[in-house]
Amino acid sequence: MSDALLVVVDAANVVGSVPDGWWRDRRGAAQRLRDRLAADGVPGCPGPVEIVLVVEGAARGVASVPGVRVESAPGSGDDRMVELVAAAGERPCLVVTADRELRRRVTELGAQVAGPRTVRRDD
Repeated sequence: MSDALLVVVDAANVVGSVPDGWWRDRRGAAQRLRDRLAADGVPGCPGPVEIVLVVEGAARGVASVPGVRVESAPGSGDDRMVELVAAAGERPCLVVTADRELRRRVTELGAQVAGPRTVRRDD
């Protein structure tokens, strides 16, 4: 999928954008986000799209599913997302996060950014 849009989703930031009790089950919240991405894709981004969900902390170990690759960051999720964007080279990238510092870091590498509402349904 080297020509597909790479969409890197900051799981902690997206999940944390709505106070729905996610903090009681961080892994479960990340799994629900993963499943929603697998089912719905990224609104406004018609295929081909490669979705990478970056998890950290208590959400580490969430498995990948068809349509969504899950990356468990060994340390900082932000650092892992920057690595993914840097490794993409000239490939188009979209990073979904509201984190200002992360947004700055990835836009310096040429990525586009979008806020959590891009992929978050408040249901």
